[in-house]
Amino acid sequence: MYQIDFNKTISVHFIGIGGISMSGLAEILMNEGFKVSGSDMKQSELTDTLKAKGARIEIGQRAENIKEPDLVVYTAAIHPDNPEYAAAVSKNIPMLSRAELLGEIMANYTEAVNIAGTHGKTTTTSMITDMVLEAKKDPTVTVGGMLDAIGGNIRIGKRDLFIAEACEYTNSFLSFHPTLAVILNIEADHLDFFNDIDDIRASFKKFIHTLPQNEKGFLVINGDIDDIDYFTKDLGCGFVTFGKNKSCDYTAEDISFDEKACASYTLVKNGVKTVRVELSVPGEHNVYNSLAAIASAERMGIDTKTAAAALVKYNGTKRRFEYRGSVNGADIIDDYAHHPQEIEATLKAAKLYPHKKIRVIFQPHTYTRTKALLGDFADALMLADEVILADIYAAREKNTVGVSSNDIAELINAHGGNAGYIPDFDKIIEYVLKHAEPGDLLITMGAGNVVEIADRLTR
Repeated sequence: MYQIDFNKTISVHFIGIGGISMSGLAEILMNEGFKVSGSDMKQSELTDTLKAKGARIEIGQRAENIKEPDLVVYTAAIHPDNPEYAAAVSKNIPMLSRAELLGEIMANYTEAVNIAGTHGKTTTTSMITDMVLEAKKDPTVTVGGMLDAIGGNIRIGKRDLFIAEACEYTNSFLSFHPTLAVILNIEADHLDFFNDIDDIRASFKKFIHTLPQNEKGFLVINGDIDDIDYFTKDLGCGFVTFGKNKSCDYTAEDISFDEKACASYTLVKNGVKTVRVELSVPGEHNVYNSLAAIASAERMGIDTKTAAAALVKYNGTKRRFEYRGSVNGADIIDDYAHHPQEIEATLKAAKLYPHKKIRVIFQPHTYTRTKALLGDFADALMLADEVILADIYAAREKNTVGVSSNDIAELINAHGGNAGYIPDFDKIIEYVLKHAEPGDLLITMGAGNVVEIADRLTR
């Protein structure tokens, strides 16, 4: 594999440079003196920012955009028939996927913290980032959401600490070089790539073994994961556990919630009660995200009081139970949840929030996920008083499995719930304006473009 050395700058071309992750990696390289060019299908704020900083940006992807770079980087959405990809191959230019580049970049840092799991990655990465900043450290950070503390999704700091999310899809995280790895949870997802949950667990185990198998490596893992010994029995590095189980190294007691569903709890470390922790983000699931963050911070030499102080200030990232405004006297919350466990966590948090009725506008994400987890989606959404199903957001897929959002609606209704299928965003907005009432909690939910409904309603 082509190795990136910050002390030997080269020219790099990014196919799909406008993506939130690709643009961040491009910015890191530019800061280190690399010459960057790239293309994307449309102009955006991200491409404009890179252009203003000196990158050569082309809108539209054409073979002639590949001048003579030393390296070409491409996203998972780019296929061999892409004209720029094909041109790079024909010219024998070295190529790396986005995940491979991210791994090569983090190898240039003294410490690399990787946060993995089916869900909670962005929130926990953000919590850890806030703790590190509270401790006056100067990290480089790449996160999958917009974080106020760093003014976006990327922060460029010194070469001693790199903090990044680690996604399991297509085994991307197996290209990484962590010194500290966090495993939040392991659930069935991305079944368009993985065979089953056993295949997913095997991938996470391989990721854990990318850690240095000596005193330089360290693992923070959810102790409630099924058969945790499978992941830890043959580890050559140290580890700690967090979770609900009292036997975990880090757990929480005396959990209570305020009127906005934000928790406070007593941190219990190795069976001993320590500090009281207050969160400014809602839901019980964030208690356990915060435990993972505290355990990680302590591994980095940050004391518990400093970590707890950062948690009080952390108000969340964009699209994570984000209050957007109101319509007809109903509060509008926007949330990224797109997996049944995430939906369940969000709706349990919503039930702690002041409300008359919880009305959810849910946009399923990808056909394969919807088909594989159909019953689980219906069960999770039953926690809402009313569910409006928008069309499935296709993302990278075509509907070869014959599934529809209406299938979820029918399952919910068959089990005594209240769901309707309204494929058109305009019609959804009309319905909301007609039926939302003062005191209702209206949640736009999903990983696609359902956020546009929240945007339009709050205008």
